[in-house]
Amino acid sequence: MYYFPSRQAAGSLLADELEAKYRYEDCAIICLSDGAVMVGAQIAMRLHCVLTMLLTECIQLQGETDVFAEMDHLGGVTYNDMYSAGELEDIQLENHGYIEQQKLEKLFEMHRLLGQGGIIKKELLRGRNIIAVSDGLTNGLSLRAAVEFLKPIKTQKLIVATPFAGIRAIDQMHVLADEIVCINALGEVISVDHYYEDNTIPSHEKIIQVIQDIILHWK
Repeated sequence: MYYFPSRQAAGSLLADELEAKYRYEDCAIICLSDGAVMVGAQIAMRLHCVLTMLLTECIQLQGETDVFAEMDHLGGVTYNDMYSAGELEDIQLENHGYIEQQKLEKLFEMHRLLGQGGIIKKELLRGRNIIAVSDGLTNGLSLRAAVEFLKPIKTQKLIVATPFAGIRAIDQMHVLADEIVCINALGEVISVDHYYEDNTIPSHEKIIQVIQDIILHWK
């Protein structure tokens, strides 16, 4: 079992893996969470590339532990593929009001965090190699949400970079990604924080500042 001192340290290890191949390629990084920005910033500094973030929120059904769906800040919804098409239809019929309310609340919260600026611009991604960065993938749902977001944008290839991933997420990566950089493959992820000695994550406002200032820290 491999534990990381911090998300920055994990990002530096991923940058070691990516630098030789992508330092002089046209790349853009999409981070899948605030914690992922701390990982992705280390890669962006080394590759001299743009850093963006796709803000998503989980939708869970009452009394259920599994995530039902992931929604991005533009309202795109990606459903957990553990449910069959028939099961999804039944769940949506039975919980329509609750699910729609969750969508509205999550969208409102993401828009509150975004403010008026926004943190991902499609023109920064078009035509580039996309490196999707996580600070740890459990089931791969956030990655699928990113892939759905990217579908209308003409990009080159998709590289997934994560310090560790569970078996369900690894299965998703093999289906969705052109290339995978994963330091630690796990049978089951206990929790993302479990694998870091230092779990300090700055406020969302400071995370946005990291994204905006990344070009100042290129190495």
